[in-house]
Amino acid sequence: MTTVLVHEPDASRYALYIDGELAALADYRVQGDIVSFNHTFTDPHRRGQGLAGQVVEFAMDDVEATSTRAVSPDCWYVGKWFAKHPERANLLRVRD
Repeated sequence: MTTVLVHEPDASRYALYIDGELAALADYRVQGDIVSFNHTFTDPHRRGQGLAGQVVEFAMDDVEATSTRAVSPDCWYVGKWFAKHPERANLLRVRD
């Protein structure tokens, strides 16, 4: 089984592929100096395996490494991820 995490900027998403098939994703919008993560999705047949968490962690690592933008967790799952990872709170900025 081959797992690949990628940033697909043309689609405004981070994605996780397993054996070439899309398994999970995190959609975002860039709004000035904020990256708004507004939707996550995991293939229903692959739920419960922690795939969405892997995508969100990959996305946060990439945002932190490649930009100075803050993250707005507009998707409930991304907000839940940050609640479990308070050490990453330096990336947060909630939109007004």
